[in-house]
Amino acid sequence: MLSLVDIKGMCECTDEEIEAIADHECIPEAIASELAAYLLHSPDGGPKIRCIIREDIVLAEREGDMEQVEKLNQALSSFSANHPELSAGYNN
Repeated sequence: MLSLVDIKGMCECTDEEIEAIADHECIPEAIASELAAYLLHSPDGGPKIRCIIREDIVLAEREGDMEQVEKLNQALSSFSANHPELSAGYNN
């Protein structure tokens, strides 16, 4: 049986990126890992992940949760640095 660590290890995203996707989509992190892996290999997937994280940043700012804003900004920076080839597309 695979553990959550194993499942996350098969994805090319960090824990913070997976957590952001899980929170945004209201799904468990294991499923978010699979979604992230799928998105990373689809034509508009990278920009979609960036859009998800940006939307969560806006929501956290509205709620005044500056700790979450910082965490998500770090996740976005990490994603952009780790996947520069996926920067084209969604500008939201």
